[in-house]
Amino acid sequence: MNYRHAFHAGNHADVFKHVVLLAMLAALGRKDAPMFVLDTHAGRGRYTLHGSPAQRTGEAEAGIARVIGMQTSSSAIQRYQQAIRACNPDGGLRIYPGSPLLAANAMRAHDRLVCREAQAEEAHALTALFAHDRRVQVQAGDGWAAIRALLPPTPRRGLVLIDPPYEAQLAEFDTALTALAEGLRRWPQGVYALWFPIKRRRDLQRFLRQAALLPAQEILLAELLVRPDDSPLRLNGSGMLLLNPPWQLDAELAPALPDLLQAMGEDGASQRLDWLRREAAS
Repeated sequence: MNYRHAFHAGNHADVFKHVVLLAMLAALGRKDAPMFVLDTHAGRGRYTLHGSPAQRTGEAEAGIARVIGMQTSSSAIQRYQQAIRACNPDGGLRIYPGSPLLAANAMRAHDRLVCREAQAEEAHALTALFAHDRRVQVQAGDGWAAIRALLPPTPRRGLVLIDPPYEAQLAEFDTALTALAEGLRRWPQGVYALWFPIKRRRDLQRFLRQAALLPAQEILLAELLVRPDDSPLRLNGSGMLLLNPPWQLDAELAPALPDLLQAMGEDGASQRLDWLRREAAS
């Protein structure tokens, strides 16, 4: 595995993914009952933006740097901005938190987070980051195997975030679908969030057709493309496949996506928020 997220930390895909993640965690946290969170491909948890690979690529400048100070009425974006500022108490933008750190900061004392990371160096950094947080367990190993090993969890409510590097390109989508089906079989009431890259959207048609057949009660699809999906060689946008999403998550994301598009989008950018399956209103 050669992928290193440090080169891409804080880019448009991170911004989109983490706005959605924090909205889901906030919705789950509105109930007093404890929750379990599994981050299957966790990374190192915290990234330095200055003097780092991320600064050399300039991706954070086109991502978080455009969003951190923007004016918005979206509660989802405001929550995300507050979470980023909490990791940069000096008022600058030196640190970008990965999904594990954002999740841990959003969780309560009685919640539980398990992070899997396959790269030894990244897992070591993640272990050090959470050395004094008893709510968080870091495991070095295959993230896909965590779904079989750790589900169903205790407590029986919560979220699985699946954010693989897609080094196997389109073949990874089949792996993801198999993992989601296995997760739903083991923990049908769980909430699942799969991030996926978008280069040419037409290449994803088969994946989305099969995703709509997964045995979840509801399936919500959110996408944010910052440029036209006309090149197989660059990341033009990304999507989140959300199974059994929290109640009214779509209503919270609906105003956020256009604002993110305005902040980070180029000519030909687009956004999408559609139900692939929705339970009939009672």
